Amino acid sequence: MRRWLERVVRAHDGRIGRLCFVLMSDDGLLGYNIKYLDHHELTDVITFQDDGAEGVSGDVLISYDRVRENARHLGLCVQEELRRVMVHGVLHLLGYTDKRPDARRRMREQEDRWLEDYASTL
Repeated sequence: MRRWLERVVRAHDGRIGRLCFVLMSDDGLLGYNIKYLDHHELTDVITFQDDGAEGVSGDVLISYDRVRENARHLGLCVQEELRRVMVHGVLHLLGYTDKRPDARRRMREQEDRWLEDYASTL
């Protein structure tokens, strides 16, 4: 997994610094969403960039409940959806956003590209 994420970051002319992935419940992530983003809805991932660290660094908080539910809804295995959410968080750390439809489309294209890359190494 680390080598795969390193490829993602290197392809964007970066290098991995400190990455921390934290799996938590819906309730746990909702608390962060309310406290730090003032969003009062469930989400699958929140990313906090660590600007003081070297390289691409930050915390990627993931709701395992959302990942499981999304996987079931999409007909995917949990691991596949978890990889998507992990790369989504790393893409945020690389500067991608998903607020507008065009930016969301670009981010989804990157997610798909890197999920295909991961699958090709199996």
